[in-house]
Amino acid sequence: MPAKLKNIFSDPISIVLVVVIVLALVFAGLLGAELYARNRADTVVAGTVECVVQDDATASFGVLPPFLMQHVSGHYTNIRIETAGNQVRDAKGMKVDLDINDVRLEDSPTSSGTIGSLVAHITWSAEGIKQTIQGAIPLVGSFVTGVTTNPNDGTVELEGALGSITARPEVADGGIALRVQQVTGLGFTLPREAVQPALDAFTSELTQDYPMDIRADSVEVTDSGVVSQFSTRNASIPKQTDDPCFAGL
Repeated sequence: MPAKLKNIFSDPISIVLVVVIVLALVFAGLLGAELYARNRADTVVAGTVECVVQDDATASFGVLPPFLMQHVSGHYTNIRIETAGNQVRDAKGMKVDLDINDVRLEDSPTSSGTIGSLVAHITWSAEGIKQTIQGAIPLVGSFVTGVTTNPNDGTVELEGALGSITARPEVADGGIALRVQQVTGLGFTLPREAVQPALDAFTSELTQDYPMDIRADSVEVTDSGVVSQFSTRNASIPKQTDDPCFAGL
């Protein structure tokens, strides 16, 4: 061993310094790998959500344990997803805050793993409801010029130049339904019996038949729109499909 190295390793303080430096370099390397992997995962998941909902989104994984440990084990403790609130596909003015807990990736013939719980908080603005109904519901949409929410009686009023439709959002069959309460001033142009089927078809397409048995828990009318919660627990993750939105996962 060269004399200089021998002198270094014969000095206890030098040995401690060498160990500290080595540990610092290892820690810096692990930290860099952790930050890169976490950022990459956040970006990939956010991109997938953006493709599905057709709006900007952010995603973040739980802090503990470190992401690299979660990735190696295939057990993700928590994933938080938030959309920008511009739209969710055809639903204008809709925002989704999603909390997913206890994700375990375990490939089997029938699933890709399990999810302990998934809770989605959905906010839909009155302006967004108006725009969506105008473009999505035959007959009814052509009459709607505004939407007013009434939190005191839990109703939404679809306003038109010739009258209005008052409906109450309710949880029904795992989704959200709009129950017609009153039709005013539209009798000659839009019979009441034509309104409810149109609203039923509209809400069924938007809020039912979600995967993993995701179902509506609650719906509430606020001063600015409608808020609802959907959730599922102990659900199996479907096998990957040919959906191009999921190609990068």
